[in-house]
Amino acid sequence: MHKDDIFAEPLTQVPDFCFDDQVAEVFPDMIQRSVPGYQTIIQTIGKLTSRYQQPDSTYYDLGCSLGAATLAMRRNISAANSTLVAVDNSKAMVERCERHLQVFRSDVPVQVKLADIRQQPIENAAIVVINFTLQFLPQADRSALIQRIYQGLKPGGVLILSEKFISADHTANELLIDLHYEFKRANGYSELEISQKRSALENVMKPDTLQQHQQRLQQAGFSSQTLWFQCFNFCSMLAIK
Repeated sequence: MHKDDIFAEPLTQVPDFCFDDQVAEVFPDMIQRSVPGYQTIIQTIGKLTSRYQQPDSTYYDLGCSLGAATLAMRRNISAANSTLVAVDNSKAMVERCERHLQVFRSDVPVQVKLADIRQQPIENAAIVVINFTLQFLPQADRSALIQRIYQGLKPGGVLILSEKFISADHTANELLIDLHYEFKRANGYSELEISQKRSALENVMKPDTLQQHQQRLQQAGFSSQTLWFQCFNFCSMLAIK
């Protein structure tokens, strides 16, 4: 696993963050050191897949990056006639995802697609995963995607949505941000790295509040939803059709 040192040296101008070859190469280290509870989320996606799987169904990982959630789902699918579709718009991520999936044998076929998740048809779905991806879409496009997912889910199908969020309460929000930065410092990131990464993400990642997520899920028509994981300003939600 290559160490994430992308922002370790001072940059004259910090470019907007993108999921290019440089990021893809260090992504496993970056995500583990930046997202609290990431492994717990991935492992639980596997457990939820086992619980909510349905035969003759399709499973989607939208914004699959290197395929961690895809692999967790595939390991836990035993239902007959199941197919996985993993989608990402980063060529660097898709190429590496395909290689990672080839390492692990499985009877569950996986289609890895280089595409915009906003254009991906969702059909006959038992489970859809969006793991820290919605926050990178324009805010105006998020409700439409959630609505399409709802429409493409089978009865009893679920959406697993993981996101960084902001708190509507300013004091609470500042606390959660500070705790997250402490987490990153404890994982070896310098003040320079934290500052430059924050600048790189400023224009490309726009988190919602929990209330916005919950309202969006309710408006789409989900009959039940729950916040099943939270650590600092990172969370994962489950919505059932």
